[in-house]
Amino acid sequence: MNTTTDFTAVITGGNKGIGADLAQALLARGWRVVSIARHTGEASHPLLEHIEADLMDPAAVSRAATEIAARHRVTHFVHNAGVILPNLIEDATPADIAALAQLHLGSALTLVQAFLPAMKARGFGRILFNASRAALGAKTRTAYSASKAGMIGMARTWALELAEHGITVNVVAPGPILTDNFWGIVPKGSEQEADLAARLPVGRLGTPGDVTRAFLFFAEPENGFITGQTLYVCGGASIGGVPI
Repeated sequence: MNTTTDFTAVITGGNKGIGADLAQALLARGWRVVSIARHTGEASHPLLEHIEADLMDPAAVSRAATEIAARHRVTHFVHNAGVILPNLIEDATPADIAALAQLHLGSALTLVQAFLPAMKARGFGRILFNASRAALGAKTRTAYSASKAGMIGMARTWALELAEHGITVNVVAPGPILTDNFWGIVPKGSEQEADLAARLPVGRLGTPGDVTRAFLFFAEPENGFITGQTLYVCGGASIGGVPI
């Protein structure tokens, strides 16, 4: 475990859920953390900074990227922010796809472009995506599955381009995790929630900590021989059937 303030991690959606859990884990290591989200979270720490920006707004993302790059030499970027916009095919719209493409893909591109000069100059960087098991397909996820699958393809391309600079690019793809996003679709404490847990091979739903531990593995500087990979943190859902 690397404990040093020489690392600065930018986490999109670091104000709640998985992002907030990961932020606390990195702060415990003595890393600086910058969270970008539409609203600041409740957490405070001398090494934690909150920047408010709507990642669906390209101009707002550009401003945030410029601001962060001017003040920090970013070593780690974790693109965690996500929205689902569930709809059956008949109700899905091209606008849904465009919105999630900007959130899940376009905003990541803008931010990484701003942070790359410092990473390349240092000869080190870690770029991480929070995708989803839904990239393999899930009912009501037309826009979500498409953009999350796009993350995996984009990460593999970036991994090839950036490997020579000491920068790795990897993806964590969670299954059903007990967060507000999950409970926005599946009622908390409901029979539906219990049924989903029972149908997962491991017999339980995931927690933010399950995903954080995967991110921490990829984030370590010692793990520089792993790039372009996708790790499904899904309780076996990616091999044992589709849970939702």
